[in-house]
Amino acid sequence: MTHVTLGDIVPNFTAITTDNKTMQLSDYHGKNVVLYFYPKDATPGCTQEAHDFRDHYAQFGALNTVILGVSRDSVISHDKFKCKQALQFDLISDSDETLCQLFDVLKMKNMYGKQAIGIERSTFLINAEGVLIYEWRKVKVLGHGLNVLEKIGAMSLAPIFD
Repeated sequence: MTHVTLGDIVPNFTAITTDNKTMQLSDYHGKNVVLYFYPKDATPGCTQEAHDFRDHYAQFGALNTVILGVSRDSVISHDKFKCKQALQFDLISDSDETLCQLFDVLKMKNMYGKQAIGIERSTFLINAEGVLIYEWRKVKVLGHGLNVLEKIGAMSLAPIFD
């Protein structure tokens, strides 16, 4: 599978989200999409990152932007996490790793002294035309949601293409 890179039109993908809904990227045509990948529901870092996006949700909406979280967890796990953390946005269950591979976020990690493949915390910004225009790799959780929001806010003040 080829990976999507900056400047590419992101292929229209289909995924299962919270509440067992089927969505397609094309459902969001005309809106910016923040697609953030995180390792696991209900872990401290992932919970903090979700809160950061949750707490700025209205500001993202004001900038014509939707947020979608992605991990390999099941829809059932996502539903519990979304409900417990009062998240207003959907979480995508990528249990078959299709999106993880498309965005090249699966990396070898050291966990508890053993090597294992895991999701490298990453965020991608897809513009209203479906083009990947920005990416954050090896994300540090603290303040990340606000950094993404500031990037989108700065872009909305100037045309993306001249």
